[in-house]
Amino acid sequence: MDGTPLSLERHRHSKPLALLALAVGAFGIGTTEFVMMGLLPDVADDLHISIPTAGHLVSAYALGVVIGAPLLAALTARLSRRHVLIGLMALFVVGNALSAFAPGYDSLLAARFLSGLPHGAFFGVGAVVATGMVAPERKARSVSLMFLGLTVANIAGVPVATLMGQHLGWRATFLGVSAIGLAAIASLALLIPHDRVAAPTTGLRGELAALRSVPVWLALGTTVAGFGALFAAYSYITPMLTDAAGFAETNVTPLLALFGVGATAGNLLGGRLADHSLRGTLFGGLASLVAVLLLFPLLMRAEWSAALSVALLGMAAFVTGSPLQLMVMEKAAAAPSLASSANQAAFNLANAGGAWIGGLALAAGFGATSPALAGAGLAVLGLGVAGAAYAVDRRHEVAHTSRVIATHVPEQASALRP
Repeated sequence: MDGTPLSLERHRHSKPLALLALAVGAFGIGTTEFVMMGLLPDVADDLHISIPTAGHLVSAYALGVVIGAPLLAALTARLSRRHVLIGLMALFVVGNALSAFAPGYDSLLAARFLSGLPHGAFFGVGAVVATGMVAPERKARSVSLMFLGLTVANIAGVPVATLMGQHLGWRATFLGVSAIGLAAIASLALLIPHDRVAAPTTGLRGELAALRSVPVWLALGTTVAGFGALFAAYSYITPMLTDAAGFAETNVTPLLALFGVGATAGNLLGGRLADHSLRGTLFGGLASLVAVLLLFPLLMRAEWSAALSVALLGMAAFVTGSPLQLMVMEKAAAAPSLASSANQAAFNLANAGGAWIGGLALAAGFGATSPALAGAGLAVLGLGVAGAAYAVDRRHEVAHTSRVIATHVPEQASALRP
């Protein structure tokens, strides 16, 4: 589908640096995705709009991700992946630069949508490139190293960019993110090996056909439910920390860095474990997420345990990141870039859906920690979908084994005839 594999054997020595180039791009994307949440008051004040109206800027970016992820991956499936990654990052730079110079709210809304378009496709194509540079038994670790840029953005990129916006103006933040994008383009151009692309064998319809299988949709459903569980709780982590745990609002930002620390640790751990047992890591990560979210009401009773819960939430959720990405790619082997990008769209649907469900629990008056319990329910649903995917896989394996036996038995019988 995507041509011959990347000719990377002669580039083995550059593998760590090539993964670093992908991580730099992921760092920039992670920073621009989450920094808007901290800049909403500044943007609203400067553009003379309400904070809820400014919140649509977050939704516009997410909508760009959902639309752009499968669309751009499908349209660029026949191109050099190295060139695609560079082109996607160039689009990212343009979107953030336009955000910095947007004269008003409508133009900023359009620029944020444009900034989101390359997000999912970059991670999708990047995951395929990352796994193509390593031995089969190290695929999940290579994906986790790319995602490292995304999780580190929550530790360093978002806090620094938020401070920059508060002291130099929110426009300076997007200029800074554009500079990160330019650094990523340079890194990709220098460190990602050139690849050869075979002549097309199927059209866009053939690419999309690879996503029609039940296992692919079950894998994507697991992503929506599993990460929906995370965002049901994390979207309302500030009121939990202030109203339930008793933290002052000024202390919340440093605590959120703990989420990034936990997410980084979970991402690296999940990549290592998934190379030994992809399915076991996925089930274990979802089960641990259920446990952490169920314990939230208890953990939020003291400041030390509340801080611990924030780190544990990030760790439990991101343990599942690499195995989910790899599982979707394996289930759609004929279109790995498209499937991998679709998984990023699923992640952003989880963001929106999880926040909505957590908000329903909060609005119903169930208490400050109720979004975490709603998230636990979504994580249980994720376990159920993952279990259904496992059952489907087992049934396919049994059917395949039966066909192989049925094919060979007549041959053996005829060989025994005189």
